[in-house]
Amino acid sequence: MIRLPAVFGRFHALLFPLTLSLLLTGCSGGANSGSGRGNGQLVPAVEAVQAKFGSLPLTERLSGLVKGKNQVELYPQLSAAIAEVYVGNGSLVRAGEPLVRLRDTEFREQLKQAEASLQIAMAQAKQADAEWSRMQSELKRNTSLSEKNLISETEFEKIQSDAAAAEASADLGHARVQQAQATVDERKEKLSHTIVRAPVEGTVGNRNAEVGMVVTPSTRLFVLGQLDSVRVEVVLSDHMLSYIKEDQRSEILSPMLPEGSITAPVARVSPFLHPVTHSTIAEIDVANPKGNLKPGMFVTVDIFYGESDQATLVPLSALWENPGKGTVGVYVSRDSLTGELVATREGSESTPLTAPMSFQYAPVDVIAKGRMNAGVRGLDPGDWIVTLGQDMFSADTGQARVRPVTWKWVEELQNLQREDLIDEIMKGPARQVTDSGLIGTQPTDTKGGA
Repeated sequence: MIRLPAVFGRFHALLFPLTLSLLLTGCSGGANSGSGRGNGQLVPAVEAVQAKFGSLPLTERLSGLVKGKNQVELYPQLSAAIAEVYVGNGSLVRAGEPLVRLRDTEFREQLKQAEASLQIAMAQAKQADAEWSRMQSELKRNTSLSEKNLISETEFEKIQSDAAAAEASADLGHARVQQAQATVDERKEKLSHTIVRAPVEGTVGNRNAEVGMVVTPSTRLFVLGQLDSVRVEVVLSDHMLSYIKEDQRSEILSPMLPEGSITAPVARVSPFLHPVTHSTIAEIDVANPKGNLKPGMFVTVDIFYGESDQATLVPLSALWENPGKGTVGVYVSRDSLTGELVATREGSESTPLTAPMSFQYAPVDVIAKGRMNAGVRGLDPGDWIVTLGQDMFSADTGQARVRPVTWKWVEELQNLQREDLIDEIMKGPARQVTDSGLIGTQPTDTKGGA
């Protein structure tokens, strides 16, 4: 049994019956459609849209990493066993709220010892102060006697020396008190660190804390951040800094978003480049009230930095590489075409096909390419170009019956194809990426993005 690759998903589930419908309708014909054969040959049915004139928005496609607002990793400041854990994954906490209590018996004992040492130092300082006070009185009395020559000079010098020693002992006693007080303050600070508290308000995740677990300052306990507003980080090369600036519009694409994408301006661009990779980080702040974007998620980011020169625009699906000539072109018809355009898939089967129209392969020069459209030379705006069914032509010229469609319908098909490709990539081999790592930039195109 033949197994199709996973990329043949929703796009091909829709494209195959659509192509089959076009082919069968082209063969069977109808009262409103004319004959399905011309000159005894089968006339294929295709979809076509009118080329238009305009400019393409220039974009840079990058890979982005989602982070929570004020996202921080929490580590203990002490090495100890965990005594209690107060929160779990998904818990909402306020700033200053306790998260974990470490076993504090050892730190309480150390604090008691420090407080006892402080009491001893204070008592010794008081004793030294008393001795210094006594020696001051003794020195004063002997100074008077010395002035009257009632004591010898040797005795007076000894008293002066003893007074100086008493003063030094008093100063030393006060210094020891200050040292003991600093030790007490340090032990109190350590004891306070046995309670790990939330530095900011947010949601707890990546819990790595269990009762009885011995942790060190290198053990990450939680990740904490606000989820109602997230930050998307993208890596910019030094070359990109010449045209990507703050406040430029960006579009964040993810299947997790209800609409598939969300628009936000570039908030910040770091001016400091990494010394090895010569890259830097740009940040985009995104409102996330429903929590669709999760921290650690990878998203696709398109940054719009200008517009291309105006040219004739065609959908990317209209571009066709001629296998015989190796050139890129489109199948074009300059015949007039009337009829109701197909905007969506619903009701398209009942839309009648036109009578057979002449199409010719026309090589084009692609001057700018975006996510959906391309700007080309060699084609006039208003020409009808084939967007689906080019493979039904067997030569550079031919006839086909046409179902006219809108640009919106063509872009819907191209979007489905792109989403299936993204799904295929996401189902690929598992990637081992560190929490702080970023996927490197792999822009698909630097010239256009519409």
